[in-house]
Amino acid sequence: MAAIISASGVTRKFRDFTAVDSISFEVEHGRIFAFLGPNGAGKTTTIKMLTTLLRPTGGTIEINGHNPVTDQNAARQSFGIVFQDPSVDDELTAWENMEIHGVLYGIPKKLRRERIEQLLGIVELSDRKDSLLREFSGGMKRRLEIARGLLHHPKILFLDEPTIGLDPQTRNHMWEYVLSLNKTEGITVFLTTHYMEEADRVADEIAVIDHGKIVARGSSDSLQQSTQTKSLEEAFLALTGHQIRDEQLDAADQFRMRMRNMRR
Repeated sequence: MAAIISASGVTRKFRDFTAVDSISFEVEHGRIFAFLGPNGAGKTTTIKMLTTLLRPTGGTIEINGHNPVTDQNAARQSFGIVFQDPSVDDELTAWENMEIHGVLYGIPKKLRRERIEQLLGIVELSDRKDSLLREFSGGMKRRLEIARGLLHHPKILFLDEPTIGLDPQTRNHMWEYVLSLNKTEGITVFLTTHYMEEADRVADEIAVIDHGKIVARGSSDSLQQSTQTKSLEEAFLALTGHQIRDEQLDAADQFRMRMRNMRR
């Protein structure tokens, strides 16, 4: 099966700091790919490069056959994304948040409104479509972000820590929906998460990144076998170490903080 995401020798440097160090991987169409790593390992920096938000220092990337550096618009049409931090507008209604997204992607009005109705129904927010987002719980906002990310029929869905802070019921509901989309529509899912049981349950393939390098790749079972461990969490710790990582910032923010500290 052909790769829908391809990265070859991808590097990102911030002056003398290498955040992502010559990583290469492919994700086949229709697969669920988990990208795991400790805080500050390079996960978010990689996602930013894959989704046109950050230019690689070196290497090449293809998203559905498009280069996200030289062909940004075509690449963006190929994917939807749910960011680690909330990205909806609390001062707008659920419908308005969806409508703006559809307009930005150039979806014709009739099709756009049909699609909004359909997706709000799927994520069980139809009865709240006219409510302001400031009235929504964290789980409701997450469901809306997923619906919004799917509005333009993307082939790839990027999920950057999509269930952080959600209760178990909402997490399970969200994954049921995503897995259904993967099965019925063949949508490719690229996710990061710190919940190892999530990755173990849903991912077809896993890559572990640490200090900007991919240190292991394979299924959950193969990673456990190679590390002689009995769970994905144990395998992850064997590959990345047991030291607590305090840094919650992505590589770009780490670099900016280092520069500020140097000036003091």
